[in-house]
Amino acid sequence: MPGSPASRTNIARGDVLRRINGNTISDVLDYKYATYDALLLIELAGANGGIKLVRIHKPEGADVGLEFETFLMDKERSCANKCIFCFIDQLPKGMRSTLYYKDDDVRLSFLQGNYITLTNLSKRDIERIIKLRISPINVSVHTLDPELRTYMLGTNNGAAGVNALRTLAGAGITLNCQIVCCPGINDGTKLGRTIEDLYALGPYINSVSVVPVGLTKHREGLPELQPFDRELAIKTVRQVDIFGENCLKKRGSRMFFCADELYMKAGMKLPPHIYYEDYPQLENGVGMMRLFITEFLEELGQFTIHNSQFTMKDTRYEAYRLTCSAKSDINNSVFDVQHSSFSIATGVSASKYLTKLLKIVSKKYGKIWCRVYAIRNDFFGDSVTVSGLITGGDIIDQLKGRKLGKKLVLPQNMLRHGDDVFLDDVTVTDVSEALGVPVEVIGRSGADLFHAILEG
Repeated sequence: MPGSPASRTNIARGDVLRRINGNTISDVLDYKYATYDALLLIELAGANGGIKLVRIHKPEGADVGLEFETFLMDKERSCANKCIFCFIDQLPKGMRSTLYYKDDDVRLSFLQGNYITLTNLSKRDIERIIKLRISPINVSVHTLDPELRTYMLGTNNGAAGVNALRTLAGAGITLNCQIVCCPGINDGTKLGRTIEDLYALGPYINSVSVVPVGLTKHREGLPELQPFDRELAIKTVRQVDIFGENCLKKRGSRMFFCADELYMKAGMKLPPHIYYEDYPQLENGVGMMRLFITEFLEELGQFTIHNSQFTMKDTRYEAYRLTCSAKSDINNSVFDVQHSSFSIATGVSASKYLTKLLKIVSKKYGKIWCRVYAIRNDFFGDSVTVSGLITGGDIIDQLKGRKLGKKLVLPQNMLRHGDDVFLDDVTVTDVSEALGVPVEVIGRSGADLFHAILEG
């Protein structure tokens, strides 16, 4: 990398890294651990077969600046489980091959936050995690009952994963855990037992999310599973919240959180901002909507225009009253047809909240025109309501001929990371051309939406 400590040495493209300070380097974890020190002696095999010894002085903890052929400097470990609820198994045929790949690599859990099952770890793997202090690790638990976990993961190594979890927690490795809750299988009293068992493992169980099983319409040949109904969602939220309150009193953290989707299915108010502490399970859909609302309102409080006479306190109060409940009309958020106009497309779940946020802005700043379109998920099935799984094809099919105004705003999480392609390989340009309006993709934060509204 230009300007890095390594750029001032004779390390060249094609060299093979062997050792750092005498430590053999087999993958990215060894590399990150060995390069922390300020003084490094790096051994490489040159492209001509000769050995290179390179000394590097740098600030302790600073990056050396080497790039490798692959991110992990090794082959990625795939998942050998056959989970009864696996979302990838529910994808339709004909999508790009990368979407069907299942990773179960502890290194990606540490580096990128992926959730793993711990079923493919050897004794040496566990010893290395403890030695290198690889922490935190995100683990898909589902249950600590060895027999039930073996069934749910579709593997004979379910019990081994439980033992690995206990060993890592006992050794002081911080763990964030996930429970995919399947009605009639690991809910109710079994969920309660799992929660109690995880709590008993001690303080290194940092957080646990309870997520409702996601079911698409493409489940031919897969185990029969039941979706959450409103009654079970209410029961599950209350069960987890009661235990979380006890944890808050005993350990200073509630530890156990339900995904936003469970509150939405239950028709319950989202908890306030403070409930989610430091949002440890944000990427698992826990508190994502509350954080989005909070970011939006904070930006609203900071933004000033002529004759604006509201306070942050007033804004927070009104926003909590208006936005914490998911009851609103979908596809009917027209405020006023004046001046510039635009539309927002999002998932069914989020649309209810965005509509209310728009009403707050309209009330504070004067009439605006915007329509929120809740996109029904025909591609995966209408039981899938999150924005991140909306396809370009569904957007085109449902918005063609509709009043969109001068532009259509879409959230970034609909697209492949770092790209402009939807899950069905439709591009943003395809959507724009098919609908005849410019498409603006905005970031994931509530502040991004706020500024998109003002610009619109």
